[in-house]
Amino acid sequence: MAINIPHFADIQKAHNRIQSLIHRTPILSSSGINEMFNCEISFKCENFQKVGAFKFRGATNAVRQLSEKESLYGVATHSSGNHAAALALAAKQLGVPAYIVMPENAPEIKKKAVQAYGAEITFCKPTLKAREDTLEIVKNRTGATFIHPYDNFNVICGQGTAAKELLEDVSNLEIIMAPVGGGGLMSGTAISAKSMKPEIDVYGAEPSNADDAYRSFMKGELILAGPPNTIADGLLTSLSPLTFQIIKQNLNGIFTVKEESIVLAMRIIWERMKIIIEPSSAVPLATIIENQDFFKGKKVGIIISGGNVDLNNLPF
Repeated sequence: MAINIPHFADIQKAHNRIQSLIHRTPILSSSGINEMFNCEISFKCENFQKVGAFKFRGATNAVRQLSEKESLYGVATHSSGNHAAALALAAKQLGVPAYIVMPENAPEIKKKAVQAYGAEITFCKPTLKAREDTLEIVKNRTGATFIHPYDNFNVICGQGTAAKELLEDVSNLEIIMAPVGGGGLMSGTAISAKSMKPEIDVYGAEPSNADDAYRSFMKGELILAGPPNTIADGLLTSLSPLTFQIIKQNLNGIFTVKEESIVLAMRIIWERMKIIIEPSSAVPLATIIENQDFFKGKKVGIIISGGNVDLNNLPF
């Protein structure tokens, strides 16, 4: 079956559709961090996006594409965190019902956020099979449309608007980097970046303890994650055939990083920039920490994916 891959024109349409509903997030830099690593870094701060993560872009674009009949029955998804909150709020803004399947061990802060946005939560065991089986039951009961967290054309188009804004605001970047989990953000980032600036290098950043995207990219075929064990709880999922196809075609490479580098990068951003980011967001800076010669003297754009952290459970 042919895979329908978004084009940059689709991302431009998505941006026109959602820009009045999302925040155009700030781009911050730190002279201290630049001196520390001998390069010029522009951080696109999606931790300041609604629901505290880039996921609101894709969820909003997907919900705004529903037909009248689909809107009546609502939307459903399975997610342990940011996509759940994003879809719940995007649906609420449009007056559409939202049904979220969450693993019972999801972070408390993320459960509360989804409840606050008025979605109906169904809890399940923390396995992919349990999530998918429970979602099937919810869909059959409600007739809701499944909005996948990343294996979804409209979601990827929404996520690509973050890189579009970054390159509109900082045109001299040589490298753009984003964290890789399921690959929705990375896919949208790659399409926007390579379309707007074909000579730019696009890299993914991934924990070594959840390196299925790296292994897939290197082997040229989709490899699913084993049980990942990383502090970067937003990067636990495997690529889908759609996101893998986009990443394979557009990325210059994927870096993997150690857990201690992720913690160090997170701490540096908290201390130097005075902003709250979640561990997944620290993975691109961790890449620079581990590969300083590679990035030396370069102008680098990093998408900070989110800032939803359990403050009772910090790694430092």
